[in-house]
Amino acid sequence: MDNTKPSTFSLPPRGVKPREKGITAVIDYGPDGFGWTGEHGIADLLSCAAEYIDFAKIYALNALLMPSEVVKRIVKLYRDSDVVCYSGGILFEYAYQRNELDLYAAHVGRLGFGAVEISENYIELGKAERLSLVDRFQKQGLSVIYEFGRKNPEHAMQIDELGSLVTSMRDVGVEHVIIEQSEIDMAAAAKPESLRDLAAAPWFANILVESDPYRFPAQHVGMLNDFGAGVNLANVAPGQALRLEGLRRGIGRAVNYSILADERHLQ
Repeated sequence: MDNTKPSTFSLPPRGVKPREKGITAVIDYGPDGFGWTGEHGIADLLSCAAEYIDFAKIYALNALLMPSEVVKRIVKLYRDSDVVCYSGGILFEYAYQRNELDLYAAHVGRLGFGAVEISENYIELGKAERLSLVDRFQKQGLSVIYEFGRKNPEHAMQIDELGSLVTSMRDVGVEHVIIEQSEIDMAAAAKPESLRDLAAAPWFANILVESDPYRFPAQHVGMLNDFGAGVNLANVAPGQALRLEGLRRGIGRAVNYSILADERHLQ
């Protein structure tokens, strides 16, 4: 008997959660053209792809737009499938602008979120205030994910600046920093080599790169080529999560079914 052969017919196993690479963070738009993610849609999604989804962001102000009881059940579905479900940064920015952060924290807590995103898409925080907000939410039992960048950046991001921010976030227990899609687009257009510098940074494992659901799968394959199959990707539409996992492993026409020719796919 050849003991080197596998005992079952299967794909190579993936790293177990919480993963340090190959993270997929979906953006749950609610009932939408990118996926009808009401409760039943999410249940169907998770029954097929929960193993490959690490985070789920509830889009924009959906935690206010949708009935609270529905959001509660959605958050629980993710949580029960070992997916970290968090409220998006726009909800935080809305509360910040209205000076209603206590009401915001109470609201997300009632909905069952264990994590929130702090972003500066349209607001601007000083370093001390940013760290104070992280501490504030952590003391309320919420873990924090930080998003770097603006929706309409005026200048290309600087890798050193981003690195300093990632370090300051790690120092206070924030393990994941998302890079806003607009920042990636501007950097790629202005200085393509900066993306290579980003991928080579020692803190890159803490980064989630926002993808654009409208450019699936071409952009996502480009990111896998640029950053490696183990790149952490955010803003993946729910209906794209399973196909993205396949692309990571070399499955699909967009990657020329490289799983059949190359055994170095993601593990």
